[in-house]
Amino acid sequence: MENCCAHKTKDRNEADKKALINRLSRIEGQIRGIKGMVEENAYCTDIIMQVSAVTSALNSFNKELLSTHIKTCVADDIKAGKNETVDELVETLKKLMR
Repeated sequence: MENCCAHKTKDRNEADKKALINRLSRIEGQIRGIKGMVEENAYCTDIIMQVSAVTSALNSFNKELLSTHIKTCVADDIKAGKNETVDELVETLKKLMR
């Protein structure tokens, strides 16, 4: 029986971790900016454009993370004979493409 509470982890070097956190911090700042725009009654299309920028930033973050995942986690697991990782990747891609 699969343990519903089991969590996988990924050891990242400090430089990679810092780069990911910096990107997320910028996105967080963009979100706070959008919140401020709403609080200040900014014009709808101005807010929509900022939301579009955040969506693009999140998509870019996701692409980078997915690329790293495939090049490291997935490749390493395949080399180790853990082919179920490919199934997990396929399911992840299906969810991303909804």
